[in-house]
Amino acid sequence: MKMNCAIKSYSVLIIIILLSACKTTPVLERIKEESDPYSEPLLEVNRYIKERNRDQIVAFIDRSGWIMTETSTGLWYMIMEQGSGPLVQEGDFVVYSYKTRLLSGTYCYSADTINPKTIVIGKGNVEAGVEEGLLLLNENSKARFIIPPHLAHGNFGDRDKIPGTSNLIVDINVLMLRR
Repeated sequence: MKMNCAIKSYSVLIIIILLSACKTTPVLERIKEESDPYSEPLLEVNRYIKERNRDQIVAFIDRSGWIMTETSTGLWYMIMEQGSGPLVQEGDFVVYSYKTRLLSGTYCYSADTINPKTIVIGKGNVEAGVEEGLLLLNENSKARFIIPPHLAHGNFGDRDKIPGTSNLIVDINVLMLRR
């Protein structure tokens, strides 16, 4: 009988300990609550770099005499020829030719009308700036984008022809789209 009482007492004690443990803040929440001394300085550096890239783009556009529009994300675009087809939408298969170069004029990549590039909008298989720009266009449109690094290849480039922190000029011709 004393053994049963002792087992019941220990069982109750274990249940109380387990229930009280459930009320504590989980480890991940405690980590989030602690401030990261590096987060604010890193955010400041990123803001500075983004603004510096924007300044380079604005100066380049002024020198070139182009009339471009900036989106809320920092993509610059000008539609050189408005297409007559439907507007590109999420999920569309888009076939396009393009030419990519750096602000210095250095050629990087291209796809011509014989060997065009095909993507599905929203699948993330192209630079974010190209996809954002394509969503502004109709079938048969021609446009020019200036894409800052945070919408292209970032701080490291593509490790081939595009150096890190490069602003890109992309001339695009939407050849066809399919829903």
